Amino acid sequence: MQQDYDLLIAGGGLAGNCLALALKDAGLRLAIIEANTRTQQQASAVGDRALALAAGTVTMLDALGAWQGIKQAATPIKTIHVSDRGHFGKTRLSAEQENVEALGYVITARDLEGHVGDCVEAANIEVLCPARVAGLHSGRNEIGVSLKLGDEPETVSAELLVGADGGLSSVRKLLDIGQRVSDYGQTALVTTVKSSLPNHFTAYERFTASGPLALLPVGERQSAVIWTRSQEEAESLLSANEADFIAELQACFGYRLGELTLAAPRRAFPLTLIRAERMAEGRAVIIGNAAHQLHPVAGQGFNLGLRDVTALAETLLGQHAQGGDIGDPVLLKAYAESRRQDHERTIRFTDQLIHIFSNEWLPLAAARNAGLCLLDQIPAAKSLLSRHAMGLSGRLPRLGARR
Repeated sequence: MQQDYDLLIAGGGLAGNCLALALKDAGLRLAIIEANTRTQQQASAVGDRALALAAGTVTMLDALGAWQGIKQAATPIKTIHVSDRGHFGKTRLSAEQENVEALGYVITARDLEGHVGDCVEAANIEVLCPARVAGLHSGRNEIGVSLKLGDEPETVSAELLVGADGGLSSVRKLLDIGQRVSDYGQTALVTTVKSSLPNHFTAYERFTASGPLALLPVGERQSAVIWTRSQEEAESLLSANEADFIAELQACFGYRLGELTLAAPRRAFPLTLIRAERMAEGRAVIIGNAAHQLHPVAGQGFNLGLRDVTALAETLLGQHAQGGDIGDPVLLKAYAESRRQDHERTIRFTDQLIHIFSNEWLPLAAARNAGLCLLDQIPAAKSLLSRHAMGLSGRLPRLGARR
């Protein structure tokens, strides 16, 4: 039976659009299913969030032809400064020491999503919008997808369905894929501040008893703030007046950037570690936030999701080139298994950071501070940590440049 498509991608956000771009020249009949129009996506408050792009992620975006056109809107991270509030331990990672242009870049989600969406539009990739996945019907050789397209029901079929529809993934729910959820009991406060002193393209990660505080450069004198506090503390800070909020932030961060002033509204997001119990089911696979949501402490969420995308694209391109079935359940399970090590390594890294640095038990505090000081004196160890921060600790998928 002839399917309507070879591939359907549910979700026209960063993960779904990047996968479409990776496959655009493969000769596959593909379409993206997206609930929100471009205007609605650009107006979303979620677009205000700052994304820390690892150097490895930038390499992959460049291979997709989605970096050079947006690079000017990104701020490079030349230095990463890690410290522990109330203790002497600190370490610094430097792009110059690693002989790279930048350890990573910071960009607003709205800017990157808008540009990637423009690339999809320029590539004439079909987008079914506004459309929602309402049901799935698995068969031996195809998967049927029931849609609500506008106000009308429609059913389409494909060899493969990819769920790239975010943390509240309809595809994951319809596939009856469970989740393992760990509540950190923390909330992330997100905003942007102006500073009286230049940041010199430095990203600050400051650990406190309540959780980490990150200031990421988004201009010479502006920094995106991701501040982890307990739920009660976050609610208090969210309702505080601007002067009281800044006074508390200044007391926590210090005056390395001089005096701080608010430059954007404050928003709050509860923090949990969420992992899907599996990534593949029948002729469907889930990627990105549909499969995992991480604590923002090391800024690895989007970077991990893009590695899902490029690894899946590699798998599908290889299968298609050999004339194989891209929705073969055996192929999809093998792909899911190939992603396990990267997922576990990245999640373990971020999770351990939270538990180690949000603990004021004296012996642990002494040990971690001694570790930070020692790390700062060992170039090889700093280089290893830098490579992890740049997303270069494992093999990068190769898609070939498309510029």
